[in-house]
Amino acid sequence: MKKLYGFAFGTLLLDQIVKNLLLFFMNYGQSISVINGFFNITLVGNTGAAFSILSSNTILLIVISLAVLNIIYFFFIKGKKLTIFEQVSYGLLVGGIMGNLVDRVVHMQVIDYLDFNIFGYNFPIFNLADIAIVVSMILIAIQVIKGDKDGVSSKTK
Repeated sequence: MKKLYGFAFGTLLLDQIVKNLLLFFMNYGQSISVINGFFNITLVGNTGAAFSILSSNTILLIVISLAVLNIIYFFFIKGKKLTIFEQVSYGLLVGGIMGNLVDRVVHMQVIDYLDFNIFGYNFPIFNLADIAIVVSMILIAIQVIKGDKDGVSSKTK
């Protein structure tokens, strides 16, 4: 379980350090070109969830985040003997959710900054916590598809 908590804390910490550095050095709406025409650091606030779903429903999104964290803990972590793969997956998921949750509680919005333009499509701006959540979901999907081959994964102690 130490790996799970380490990945969760590391993800949360790195996410918050990057966001707070950007908030210190940049203004909302400011953009810095990193790779011309492809990648910018653009500081924006998002009061919604993915793709601005439920915009301006910050309290609801805080409650949903807390509920999801509890569901993850009580149904997928507590009392389980998790593989290292699962610990990394759930650690990234918990850390990502917590990173955006801290933003919602402290700033009443999520701080986003990764801005990509791919083949003329300006992809919605996102952040490190979002990456951690998406990567964790891919890893969890791989685990589900792969199945329990060793007879130990996710069994109660």
